[in-house]
Amino acid sequence: MAKWDGPLGRIDDYRWEIPRSYKEGMRVPGLIYSDEEMLGHILNEQALEQVANVAFLPGIVGRSLAMPDIHWGYGFAIGGVAATRADDGVISPGGVGYDINCGVRLLRSDLHRDEVLPHIRKLMDQLFADIPSGVGVSGRIRVDNRELSKVMVNGARWAVERGYGEADDLEMLEEGGAMKGADHDGVSRRARERGAPQLGTLGSGNHFIEIAAVSDIYEPEVARVLGIDREGQVVVLIHSGSRGLGHQVCEDNLRVMEKAVKKYDIRLPDRQLACAPFTSPEGQDYFGAMAAAANYAWANRQAMTHWVRQALAKAMGRSTRDLGLRLVYDVAHNIAKVEEHTVGDSPTRVVVHRKGATRAFPPGHHEIPLRYRMVGQPVLIPGDMGRYSYLLTGTEAAMKESWGSTCHGAGRMQSRSAAKRAMKGQDIAAMLEKKGITVRASSRSGMAEEASEAYKDVAQVVEVVRCAGISRKVMRSRPLGVIKG
Repeated sequence: MAKWDGPLGRIDDYRWEIPRSYKEGMRVPGLIYSDEEMLGHILNEQALEQVANVAFLPGIVGRSLAMPDIHWGYGFAIGGVAATRADDGVISPGGVGYDINCGVRLLRSDLHRDEVLPHIRKLMDQLFADIPSGVGVSGRIRVDNRELSKVMVNGARWAVERGYGEADDLEMLEEGGAMKGADHDGVSRRARERGAPQLGTLGSGNHFIEIAAVSDIYEPEVARVLGIDREGQVVVLIHSGSRGLGHQVCEDNLRVMEKAVKKYDIRLPDRQLACAPFTSPEGQDYFGAMAAAANYAWANRQAMTHWVRQALAKAMGRSTRDLGLRLVYDVAHNIAKVEEHTVGDSPTRVVVHRKGATRAFPPGHHEIPLRYRMVGQPVLIPGDMGRYSYLLTGTEAAMKESWGSTCHGAGRMQSRSAAKRAMKGQDIAAMLEKKGITVRASSRSGMAEEASEAYKDVAQVVEVVRCAGISRKVMRSRPLGVIKG
């Protein structure tokens, strides 16, 4: 892929702007969060061209944004954020992506690293046996078409009501684990056929379950509110999404949107940005189906949370209650949400597209669980399987500048095929074992795709959003064991 050589103005050490004058038809400028070193990697592909192209969307306000973990995606770059007016703007499936509500949840425990390490291999074997992973794999939960409709409306609550988790979990989920406006009737038969057998499965690619230990606490008082109280404390991260159901919802609606672009005479520089007015039948149909897929994803992560608790209890020879495995939070990072933000001087309803980006609301916001409202919304930023992950919180600056959004992870530096070529002949599991990380994966090639060398250093990504003021750094953890899809 050719290097991007468009105009880029430096605002400060962590912000860069693509001017509206770059391409006729841009309605707003582009804003990229990055330091100078990381910018060199970003410029090696055409992701910034995608940032400029997003600025053509009808109804877009503010800027077309890119987080420091930005890389090439379908339509929108992964790491892209854009807000369009709900009244007269558009919604674009390319601004959400194929894996609708791919997201992360974090659990804290009362366990210490030194208690878990003697049992880590047994634990990872148990997790790998209990939670199906890999491409197209079927899960342990069986639902018929009617029950699947309930999953798509009730989300994580459906899972809790059937014994997968605890009622207290629901308070710690974005949207309470069930997004309003879900329309299960808008989900195709093919999407249902793909999704029904996959409920409660991890999936493939960059999806994972990670047993980790807290290595650094940057803001002890904030960390304590979030349930993190000591270094060495064991935490669990679960990263997965809406599986084949969400993929098919995206596929189905992209075909509809390609026709809608012609119907509504929308001029775009890239057909992958296909969209429709948010208030149009096509726009509302996609939003309802997307919300249904998002709710499926929350139910999916909820079921896996239940099995993680059981596996830890079995490996440790203790009851789940004794382990103190409480859900800290769950965030989506592929989703479009209707939110109220200030545009100019006026409160305005906008459709915030976050694709490979995380909501980061500030202290005091009414959508944050009451327990956390004084410190801000928890933000979960996983890294690659060989380094570390972070817990952040949202800020007022993010609300004013980035539609209450921040980064979502490390961000790829190599494509999957390039990573496999670069790591050919390498024993990734043995390399990680030398670092004290036990890995279980469904394939060797999948591990090669996810090698640390394929990713930016998430510490650098997090430092950019911290220095830019759109997140606060609270805690860092290091992996002890990882399940890869």
